[in-house]
Amino acid sequence: MGCNGSTSAKTDEPVKKIIKPKAWKHSEPLTGEQLKQMREEFWDTAPHYGGRKEIWDALRAAAEADLSLAQTIVDSAGIIVQKADLTVCYDERGAKYELPKYVLSDPTNLVRGS
Repeated sequence: MGCNGSTSAKTDEPVKKIIKPKAWKHSEPLTGEQLKQMREEFWDTAPHYGGRKEIWDALRAAAEADLSLAQTIVDSAGIIVQKADLTVCYDERGAKYELPKYVLSDPTNLVRGS
């Protein structure tokens, strides 16, 4: 039987609600194609650095979805969100997943195609 009133320390609690990442700027202007290439390379190699493939797949789906759907995907996969912008997450086994901002949002200096 657990205690109804017990809570964990506020600073270590996982984040419940996902937010849009803060605006960021790449070191040099990127085209949409360059950004797409960077994202593909990240998602292709990320599972090789640890963690479970199904969690990486869920994080990719969440990163590419709107906030409401992303929240549902993360909750359904049992992903523990440490930073609300999804840059740091954990799975139920404690494996850490770090996502770069470029897979979560576009930079402010993205060169829009003509």
